[in-house]
Amino acid sequence: MTTPTLVNHQVRLAQRPETTATREHWNFTTEPVAEPSEGGVLVQTLSLSLDPAMRGWLNDAKSYIPPVAIGEVMRAGGVGRVIASQNPAFAVGDTVYGTLGVQEYVLVPQEALKRVGLVKIDLRLGTVGQWLNVLGMPGMTGYFGLLDIGQPQPGQTVVVSAAAGAVGQTVGQLARIKGCRAVGIAGGPAKCDWVVKELGFDACIDYKAGPSAVREGLKQHCPSGVDVYFDNVGGDILDQVLARLARKARVIVCGAISQYNNANSMPGAGPRNYLSLLVNRARMEGMVVFDYAERFPQAIAELAGYLKDGRMQSKEDVVQGLDQFPETLNKLFAGGNFGKLVLQVAPA
Repeated sequence: MTTPTLVNHQVRLAQRPETTATREHWNFTTEPVAEPSEGGVLVQTLSLSLDPAMRGWLNDAKSYIPPVAIGEVMRAGGVGRVIASQNPAFAVGDTVYGTLGVQEYVLVPQEALKRVGLVKIDLRLGTVGQWLNVLGMPGMTGYFGLLDIGQPQPGQTVVVSAAAGAVGQTVGQLARIKGCRAVGIAGGPAKCDWVVKELGFDACIDYKAGPSAVREGLKQHCPSGVDVYFDNVGGDILDQVLARLARKARVIVCGAISQYNNANSMPGAGPRNYLSLLVNRARMEGMVVFDYAERFPQAIAELAGYLKDGRMQSKEDVVQGLDQFPETLNKLFAGGNFGKLVLQVAPA
């Protein structure tokens, strides 16, 4: 296989969505694949990570990272294989992780290697799916958000929303490993059963079980209050947990998936129960995983050890085919994924 024979299929942003991003908001394009120049590499995409943050990247608004531009290949982290290299740090056949974009091939010139964040990964530590989950950005988010910001202590109660999702499954399992009680919040009995029976959470609250399910579940499973809350959803669930905070509680603001598809890309109203922070001398802090990039190797080594010795599991929900990107991304916001959502582009 030579590059002149290869055609790159890509997904580019055609227009900014006001609410849900549907197929009409994307352009499916093709272009020939070129050889890398001196210092560059050519990577074939194997699998892409689909994450709630991707919806925020479509908004033309100030954030921790510039928005995806109209006409630009959609931003996405992924695992790929080096198929051509003019750089001594990367050999043909190396498995790599980086911001590959929603496309089949990515040509990375030498000057863009750092921006793309291209790094070699070791499949002996985990599968491609696990490198997009526990060993990837979701795992890094859960690890540093819980341990650095949440600072859980043995015996304390840690609550995490979207517990069956990518970040949530790492947070709950890690809380248990660190000697805490782990209480999840997830949608549907199947997810809740999996979180408790397979991941070892102490309890899981099904927010779909009725309008008072979260409030009553927190009363039952957190009788002494919530010491650490890892928030992935925002909205009403955040308010319900704020009302149950323990003294000196810590709230990690990781995401607000319930709010991302609001009209005009505007978030909903802020938390009504924020005065609970004052009453309980608690704190709420936002986190962005990129701030911890220099420490990723530390987290990867620890989490890989837990995967190897069986103390941690990694569940992926894999969808095949680049052409399935628009509908697959929206599974996140409908709660349709069970585990870390991965789009497989080519066989590993």
